[in-house]
Amino acid sequence: MLRYFLAIFFIFISWYNFSQNYSDLWKGYFSYYQVSEVIKGDDLVYAAAENAVFRYNTVTEEIQTITTIEGLSGMDITTIHYSENYDLLMVGYENGLIEIVFESDEDVLSVVDIVEKLSVSPTLKSINHFYEYEGLVYISTDYGISVYDLERLEFGDSYFIGFGGSYAPVNETTVYNDVIYAACGEGNAIKYAPVTNPNLIDYNQWTTIGSGSYTNIQSNASGLYVLNNTSLYRISGNSLGSIYSMPQTPLDFKLVENNASITTQNYSLVFDLNFNQISIVDSFNPYNTRFTSSIVLGDDIFVGTLGYGVLKYGISNNKEVLEIRPDGPLRNDAFKIQTNPNEIWITYGDYTISYNPSPIRSYGISHFKDDTWTNIPFEELLGAYNLNEVAISPFVANEVFISSFHGGILKLNDEEATTFYTPDNSGLESLVVPSDPNVVSVRVSDLEFDQQGLLWSISSRIDNALKSFDTQTGQWRSYSFEDIISDPLNGELGFSDLVIDRSQTKWIGGYFSGVIGVRTESGGYQIKRVNSESSNLPSTVVKALEIDNSGQLWIGTTFGLRVLYNTNGFFEDPNVEFREIVFEDDGIAKELLEGQYITDIKVDGSNSKWIGTTDSGLFYVSPDGQKTIYHFTTTNSPLPSNFITDISLDSANGTVVIATDRGMVSFLSGGSNPSSTLEEAFVYPNPVRPEYDILGKEDLNDINNGIKIKGLTENVNVKITDIEGNLVAECQSRVNTRTSSANYNFAIDGGTAIWNGRNLANNIVATGVYLIMISDLDSFETKVLKLLVVR
Repeated sequence: MLRYFLAIFFIFISWYNFSQNYSDLWKGYFSYYQVSEVIKGDDLVYAAAENAVFRYNTVTEEIQTITTIEGLSGMDITTIHYSENYDLLMVGYENGLIEIVFESDEDVLSVVDIVEKLSVSPTLKSINHFYEYEGLVYISTDYGISVYDLERLEFGDSYFIGFGGSYAPVNETTVYNDVIYAACGEGNAIKYAPVTNPNLIDYNQWTTIGSGSYTNIQSNASGLYVLNNTSLYRISGNSLGSIYSMPQTPLDFKLVENNASITTQNYSLVFDLNFNQISIVDSFNPYNTRFTSSIVLGDDIFVGTLGYGVLKYGISNNKEVLEIRPDGPLRNDAFKIQTNPNEIWITYGDYTISYNPSPIRSYGISHFKDDTWTNIPFEELLGAYNLNEVAISPFVANEVFISSFHGGILKLNDEEATTFYTPDNSGLESLVVPSDPNVVSVRVSDLEFDQQGLLWSISSRIDNALKSFDTQTGQWRSYSFEDIISDPLNGELGFSDLVIDRSQTKWIGGYFSGVIGVRTESGGYQIKRVNSESSNLPSTVVKALEIDNSGQLWIGTTFGLRVLYNTNGFFEDPNVEFREIVFEDDGIAKELLEGQYITDIKVDGSNSKWIGTTDSGLFYVSPDGQKTIYHFTTTNSPLPSNFITDISLDSANGTVVIATDRGMVSFLSGGSNPSSTLEEAFVYPNPVRPEYDILGKEDLNDINNGIKIKGLTENVNVKITDIEGNLVAECQSRVNTRTSSANYNFAIDGGTAIWNGRNLANNIVATGVYLIMISDLDSFETKVLKLLVVR
């Protein structure tokens, strides 16, 4: 009876919050190729695609997405349900989280009652199925059934219906003739009880039918049906009658209107109400994919797949197939990303923390340009496995090079793979295993163009690890690491980032080697490695390097952050020391990102730093690291995961693109790289109309507010006067910054200045014409812009 009394107290007090819509400054780039479930809405088909949802209007053929940008959590979805009566979508997750999307206003309500229930093990909280009946939703979980009231938006009782009142996994429920039925796993058979019974928390009120485990249970006017392994049964009273045998284990079973659909890995079978088969589609022709779920609407079958999104077949003519999915990249688990103005390249190749490329990954690549995705499959990439870093040619339009951590370097022109550089046709080299000379593995982990247009690459587990390639002449040069790594095969497992500073010094991060510096200019060659604890390096495993705008080297390790301030003296200094960044927090000295596993570091136009971690999300810190401007996590942003795999900055528009292990998003930070001259400087919006409602805002970090002046050089002074010459506002590079605690009304972030429209008296300016006078403090170049403000 103990379980029974526990059940009495297992009544939820609803804890929930409305998630924020982040569509103003954030944008999502999710993959919709992998669909786990499709369901019916009002003239809509809803599809769960890993950690996002999209809906397809069967009348207008319009596709809309619901992602973390709109407020979803970003975790993997286990099931979805649409309520026609309440015009809302319920989304269930493996950890017990439930999110409710209200279609009328697109608000997202996060219901965390099951997640936070301490009396249930986290391994038993998976949301398996939703079934709606008379305003209540019966939620099937791995512990039993919980009831949710859609009218009051709160939980009611929970039912533990296993043997002796124990936890039992419930896969699906349905109500038939005022009786609730549950298909249970782990040998708990089928349970049923009158749905109006006020004492369903007592397991003794539930009756068992059959034996074994059951995956799906559905009902309609024609009867009650249940699936067990490959057999479909009709339930009559307490007996089961077999009516159909499937060719494979079913994954999904739905009864909608006048049809039933059963989905296996390779087939979607459609039946009428008497379970006469009326159509069958397979996953082989014209696609070679795997099915997950299907539903029949009218004369069409909509099938969820693992590879093509949703496929639409005709019941009577299933040879004509339509692919339905939003535009997006191939996968959510981007490994490396690279931006160019208004474009993004994504690779999905991988290797472990210790630089093991196995298992070999034969993934394609994705390219986003002009708001359109081009996904290039592996079959068109000349056999290049484990693709990772992308280097975009600064001299040849639409030419990119991608490193392969197993084969070499892949070259593409206009999105077409044209050359795969291997030891057979280039200066690249394979590692050599003395015990097995047949092993061929060219492990190129990073690429970087220098100012002269040479392409530099770093390869693991060979002596001549650093190489340059003149893409115009085809000449290769190699540089030995023998002076610092005597055993190239075992003395260093792999190298991470390769960055080149203004003096053309190459900086390389290693697994055992810490930080490596290489000078190759003026015919000379110097190489130095610093990886000792005496140099204040928290770990020899360096995963991220970045040279900032002041020439300082920022170093991300698996156990913290360090900075090399004197990069010019690195080779001459016998006692190189890396410095931690210490800041004061409520009078207590703390180390920035102490003990954190840092995955990437990028520097923006204002010299501020974006820093990614494996479990703490994304940090944006001031140029000196003393102030954390933003700390984005899954709880305060649309990041789908706190595991940041890579970061890239689009300097053209001040956008930071963030790759995680669960999807990619971007944030419009507003800063941009400085221009070389003031020739193309401009101000926008111009004129400033009252309906824009952008003046007077105090937070200059919201780029949607304020007046922007773009195309500034690195060191400028900007004055704004009225038409009579009275000074209204003034700012200067490196002095008035958005990151300052002074809360300036006018600030410069790299090549962009932002003015909130307030004057020196902190009042919003009046209607009129204003002059913007820009002076470059280094070259003395000047430019004057005119701005019209209408209030």
